Amino acid sequence: MMRASAAVLVAALIMVVVDLIWLGIFAFSFYNEQLGPLRAQQTNWFAAGLFYIQYIAVVVFFGALPAKSLKSAAGRGALLGWFAYATYELTNWAVIEAWPSGLVAVDIAWGVTLTAIVSSAAHSAYRWRQPTLE
Repeated sequence: MMRASAAVLVAALIMVVVDLIWLGIFAFSFYNEQLGPLRAQQTNWFAAGLFYIQYIAVVVFFGALPAKSLKSAAGRGALLGWFAYATYELTNWAVIEAWPSGLVAVDIAWGVTLTAIVSSAAHSAYRWRQPTLE
């Protein structure tokens, strides 16, 4: 239980910090340009919190914990990131008339990268000081 809690804590810290740095600093202008008037003036922190809680749980319990190695955790995380972010982006692109096509590939690539990093970090926290399964 303690190891799983450590994995969740590490995943939450990495996910929130890295994602907010990406969204708030590196890609801020890009998202503003792409989304224009579609972008909310104020972030709905309740919705954001719900996303992070559920996404972190999925990454930890389906990506990090079942992985047998760090490489496997990264691969599982990347695959989860692909499914989650591609589902979101492709659905929006399909049903929102003004959804910017330029955002689709960038956001999916970010989701794959971020989720692989988070899954790997959570796996490392879970396996820390434990014998490897390989």
